[in-house]
Amino acid sequence: MDADSDPDIDVSQIAAAIGDPGRARILFCLMDGHARTSTELSVVADVGPSTASAHLNRLKAAGLVRATVQGRHRYYNLTGSEVADVLESLGVLAGGTRDAFTPTTPSRLRLARTCYDHMAGAVGVSIHDGLKERGWLLSGPADYELTPGGAGALESVGVDVEAARRLRRRFAFGCLDWSERRPHLGGGLGAAVLKLALQRKWVLRDIDSRSLCVTHAGRRELKERFGAQF
Repeated sequence: MDADSDPDIDVSQIAAAIGDPGRARILFCLMDGHARTSTELSVVADVGPSTASAHLNRLKAAGLVRATVQGRHRYYNLTGSEVADVLESLGVLAGGTRDAFTPTTPSRLRLARTCYDHMAGAVGVSIHDGLKERGWLLSGPADYELTPGGAGALESVGVDVEAARRLRRRFAFGCLDWSERRPHLGGGLGAAVLKLALQRKWVLRDIDSRSLCVTHAGRRELKERFGAQF
């Protein structure tokens, strides 16, 4: 908000952006934290693709949603918890409940799989969340930063953090997950975690696909070492 802007006008513009039924459906759909494509959101809003794009541009202009480019796709989610809080309050006033996000990814790929050289799926997302909940991984201006305590904890487990830092690539960032529509851990650090998990046989590669099989020991160790809950 600009210093010279009128708060009343700003509020009215945001309210107008939310006020359209199609845009409201899009926003409430994104409240579960899972990103979606414009095609998926056009179905949610019950409008055509061009109308959905116009709605999303309006919501972006109002600062309510943001877009993330992942490969050939563009995914949308809410810009932050403040937006979700406002929508939650509006939902309380309006009453009713919202349907939960239901992935359609085959179960063997949804649980755990490789995303290039790091771990994706529900397990990958859970590792990402566990590292953040423990305060080891912090969101920086663009990528993630590993705290000294987090670096020490991961090194003690066997993750080669320093080798990951020396690679000519991004060290750590949130890679939007295809099935979960929430971030898993990408970059050199994500690759180092997967490398360790494979070496310790916490996960096993499938010979014919990207799927990973999580062993009994893996379930225990990933929970204990990284705070993963799946």
